[in-house]
Amino acid sequence: MHNWLINALFGWYPYIALTVFLLGSLLRFDHSQYTWRTGSSQLLRRGQLRWGSNLFHLGILAILGGHFVGLLTPIAVFDAVGVSHGVKQVLAMTAGGIAGVACWIGIALLVHRRLTDPRIRATSSFGDIAILLLLWAQLTLGLLTIPVSAGHLDGHEMVKFMSWAQGIVILDSGAAAAIADVHPIFKLHIFLGLTIVLVFPFSRLVHIWSAPVWYLGRQGYQIVRTRHHVARQTASKKS
Repeated sequence: MHNWLINALFGWYPYIALTVFLLGSLLRFDHSQYTWRTGSSQLLRRGQLRWGSNLFHLGILAILGGHFVGLLTPIAVFDAVGVSHGVKQVLAMTAGGIAGVACWIGIALLVHRRLTDPRIRATSSFGDIAILLLLWAQLTLGLLTIPVSAGHLDGHEMVKFMSWAQGIVILDSGAAAAIADVHPIFKLHIFLGLTIVLVFPFSRLVHIWSAPVWYLGRQGYQIVRTRHHVARQTASKKS
């Protein structure tokens, strides 16, 4: 029963979550892009939003980048450049801890602001609040893994997570076995992370796909004229 549950949660569930994430994001982007929003409440109260949003976004970008590089870089690459498992473990704990604390404080400010300000609470949907609380819980679990990781400074536990993540990517049917015996806090952290991936297309997080990255490669210039200039041009054409 235990092996079946481990395989279901960490062998099958990742593919379900990723499939819903990709197809859901694609379908929503294609059919209802104009219905999504960031849920911004900047006009209602700006000060706390500025601190909370900046800390959250900077922290989450660092965390996602660290997870992506740390989990998906082949172990042979770290061995080739002389980075031991222990060094990688300490680096992940230090950098991840700093980014995690910044992000946790940021989202705590955002949650407090959204729940305690009557005007902002009135304009917030259940989904807006739920996704913030899910992210906050996930960050809390992530920070709680640090003391546990401190008891495995040889880095071998980290290798288990790398083997699992890379096994999922290459469709290894036995990937879940790599983390079968890790501490429950890690399993909760992974499961909740996959759940956030699953609900991503149905939440306000989809506004990430609307980031205007394409502006960086846009050719040509945008011409902006004052209303007076346009009126004068119109008058000259009529005359």
